[in-house]
Amino acid sequence: MDGLMRAGVMTATGGRGVTARAYPNIALVKYWGKRDEKWMLPVTGSLSMTLDLFPTTTRVELVPDAATDVVRFNGGSAEDVTADRIRRFLEVVRALAGRSAHAIVESVNTVPTAAGLASSAAGFAALAVAAASVYGLCLDGRALSRLARRGSGSACRSVFGGFVQWHAGLAEGRMGDKTSYAEPVPVGALDPALVITVVDPGPKRVPSRQAMRHTQATSPLYGAWARAGEADLGELRRALRQGDLDRAGMIAERNALGMHASMLAARPAIRYLTGGSLAVLDRVARLREQGVPAHATIDAGPNVAVLCPRQDAAGVAQELGAIGDVQSVHIAGPGPAATVCGGEDR
Repeated sequence: MDGLMRAGVMTATGGRGVTARAYPNIALVKYWGKRDEKWMLPVTGSLSMTLDLFPTTTRVELVPDAATDVVRFNGGSAEDVTADRIRRFLEVVRALAGRSAHAIVESVNTVPTAAGLASSAAGFAALAVAAASVYGLCLDGRALSRLARRGSGSACRSVFGGFVQWHAGLAEGRMGDKTSYAEPVPVGALDPALVITVVDPGPKRVPSRQAMRHTQATSPLYGAWARAGEADLGELRRALRQGDLDRAGMIAERNALGMHASMLAARPAIRYLTGGSLAVLDRVARLREQGVPAHATIDAGPNVAVLCPRQDAAGVAQELGAIGDVQSVHIAGPGPAATVCGGEDR
């Protein structure tokens, strides 16, 4: 428990019902590809910024007499792939806790789901915190990030606030599980913002897991991108430690475009970028020509996040919001760690 508090993650142990909240993160050096599907172990390390908007709030309540877990999403019952993933994740938690009681999971999401805006990262980070607490697991921050990773790889980063690195680790299976975790990254004098431009809030046509697996298996560019990503990771850590946001943005943009290039080279191609995405990229390049230190990054979807100094964020948002294909613009700063925000009988 002390480890969780030092990491900024507040939990409670035991009890019947616990509510937790977590925020999405946007990776600046991307996670794309697994070396072990069962244990959710990545090919490469990654580094992200947790946002201070679009939280997911999740309540887990034990129902000892229930025959199965019940999942409710945004006020309605959920019987889909996500619900199945949640039930499998709860089995992992129960195995760790040595308990068998089923649960009701109620989750409220404020970010567009499956649109490439890290909804699963926030969702499974909140679920990990609430479930670990209600089932009586006492985990430090590293162990909690490893647990969240079992639900969604990028969720391990949303356990922490600010800038966070997910270590790829070594080996596979249980040995790999012990070495693949997230932790906060030290940064210098930074006041960053991410300007989130939404060009399409709808679910993407190809889910991330499917696209990731296909890219890794068929793209001739994937290996080169993964190798370059290791160098990008080290350079990005140095830039953040030195407080060099402009260089951090440059590294983030080249890493993201390389990931999308590897998807476009897959056979057949995976294409998330739209005309709206390219229009935003063009406008960001123009802003740099005008002296604004702005750089783009794009997760697995069409929507673009732009890293810039906070003092420039309003101007960048206004410029990008004027693009016809952009439906909405949001300014995010570094956000908090996942935390328990309510419970009973704890």
